[in-house]
Amino acid sequence: MSERAKRDLSLTGLFAAFMFLQFTVLGLGNRAGEGYLSAGRREQVYYVLQVYVILGFLAYAGADCLIRGERARRTMLGAALAAFAAAAAAMLFADRASRFYLAVTYAVMPCLGCLGGAVYRRMSRASAAGEKTARSMGIGSAAAVALQYVLQLRWGVTPLLPVFALGAAALLAVLLLRGSPESQLGPAPEAAAPRQLLFACLIASSFLLLTSFYNGYIHHLQIRSGYTAYNVYSWPRLLLVPGYLLFAAIGDRRQGRLVPMAALCIALVAMLNSVLNGSPGAYWLNMCLFYCAIAAAVSYYNLTFWRLAFRTRQPALWASMGRVLDSAMVLLAGLLHISALPAAAVLALNIFALACMIVLLSVSDGFDLSASHETHHAPALLSAEDTFDRMREKYALTPRETEVLRELVLTEDKQTVISGRLSIQVKALQKYVTQLYRKTGATTRSGLTELYHSTMLGR
Repeated sequence: MSERAKRDLSLTGLFAAFMFLQFTVLGLGNRAGEGYLSAGRREQVYYVLQVYVILGFLAYAGADCLIRGERARRTMLGAALAAFAAAAAAMLFADRASRFYLAVTYAVMPCLGCLGGAVYRRMSRASAAGEKTARSMGIGSAAAVALQYVLQLRWGVTPLLPVFALGAAALLAVLLLRGSPESQLGPAPEAAAPRQLLFACLIASSFLLLTSFYNGYIHHLQIRSGYTAYNVYSWPRLLLVPGYLLFAAIGDRRQGRLVPMAALCIALVAMLNSVLNGSPGAYWLNMCLFYCAIAAAVSYYNLTFWRLAFRTRQPALWASMGRVLDSAMVLLAGLLHISALPAAAVLALNIFALACMIVLLSVSDGFDLSASHETHHAPALLSAEDTFDRMREKYALTPRETEVLRELVLTEDKQTVISGRLSIQVKALQKYVTQLYRKTGATTRSGLTELYHSTMLGR
């Protein structure tokens, strides 16, 4: 398997593991308070959990700005992983009709947000390095939806769910805590303008506004019915799979310029949810439309903010901004009781959101499919893999020398750590380093890093 394929597989596995854990924990969290809280109080719990998830994302973004050094960042992530695993395990085995279950549900949500911040930052970093993050996001999300549906909610919570949850947590830990091959990106491209960030926030909010009515509506129905006649996790949820796969196919083309158009087309169809109510058939059709719209909105804000994040001073914050806006719109819809509005009011709200979306896409060049304006001012960066391929050819490096070069320029680890990771003796590693200096003309490790950055810029 080529290095590029390994990197794609690693990103896909990372995102699939996180999404599976997120779907599982949120699905279990929706049942908190069952048996002793009233339906109205349980709806309030649902909105409080959204606040806790937001706080987790923001906490990671703040810590990322304050923490310096890869070792300190890994320590923080290790602590978050341990806390998440403990709380999630308690959710899987505790009695849902207990206050302890409610307490661990509150505890797990900030940890989920913190881990999500780390995953989103990693995906953004990979996007800045030229990796195909749309494909990894789409395939990973689709796989997570299908697996979680079968294991947890098609036939109830199965004995296999803890096994797969443990496997997903272990995979997430390995991929988050190990050194990231995209950790050095070279000179940053042109900074994202505040105007770009504002438009991205407003467009994402408009997309999410189209889903807010039915999101609140079905959650209200499922809590009132005790998850019997109505269930947000029933078969229409599988419509997320083709939705995510669609954006996996188009998201990396033309630098993502097809994503806003595809999302807008799906949003047009999703507007029908305001007039399709009152019968069981309309309910199920609405569920299908809702999940198609969710896949479009999530794919849009993920790919948009991932591409912008590493052009800002707070990449961890902006990488997860779409997910933060998602929970924020759920809260806003709950505060405004949008799910209780009459059909005419919901239709008017949807038309307003759609009009805002079209105007914002127009003024922000969202309908320009050429993508040439995005690269006119910023330097064209090679991906990390292409950079190493070019250096290997230019300096006649062996495969092992290239592996050593990758470790030297993409990590800050000492030679003892690198030799252990590559399964070679320290003396052998030092020999490879000497050969690298001789072939490239560099005399220090920082000199190798400068050569790497220059090659990434095509020099």
